[in-house]
Amino acid sequence: MKKFILKTSKIIASAFAMTMIYTGIASAHVVVNPKISTPGAWETYTMKVPSEKEIATTKVTLKIPSKFEFVSYQPVLGWKFSETKAANGVVTSVTWSAENDGIQAGQFQQFVFMAKNPDAEVNGAWDAYQYYKDGSIVEWTGDEKSEAPHSITNIVKDTTVKGENVKATENTTVKKDTEKSGSSNTSLVMSIVAAVLSVIALLVAILRKK
Repeated sequence: MKKFILKTSKIIASAFAMTMIYTGIASAHVVVNPKISTPGAWETYTMKVPSEKEIATTKVTLKIPSKFEFVSYQPVLGWKFSETKAANGVVTSVTWSAENDGIQAGQFQQFVFMAKNPDAEVNGAWDAYQYYKDGSIVEWTGDEKSEAPHSITNIVKDTTVKGENVKATENTTVKKDTEKSGSSNTSLVMSIVAAVLSVIALLVAILRKK
């Protein structure tokens, strides 16, 4: 019985550790910043790509939202850049392909580019496609409640004069999203801890009766 309990305890501990790792990984997404910008601005955007699997990310494709004009990109060592254009010459998507090992597990890479914002207020959705070395693809195209959400940049007026307000609003939004994600992860971890402690208590009770 003691051997059984010891073995069971090891299994529970391993499962707990894996869940903790998964919880940390699940909170990482492909993200495009900034979240707020002004109409008509030539904005510098940054796409952050984490590699969530145990294999390397070898390619990332980003679709340019409607009415946004892609202008230029910042070269990244070890990555080849390409773009796709519509019949009218407008860039519809851009791709970074790894020339070497790509983004390894536990790492992330940032890709910087410039785009001209629409002249009117809109919400631009950045759909991203993450390609892994094994051929699998993660499509970051869902809404904010999905498991693979796309980033959204809100183009809003009346912020050129009150630039600090834009920054404050953006920081507040990011803070709220972070707090929401942190709260969700904390609840999950606490639930797992409670379950593990309950099982351990049960095993101890059984052992004492023997």
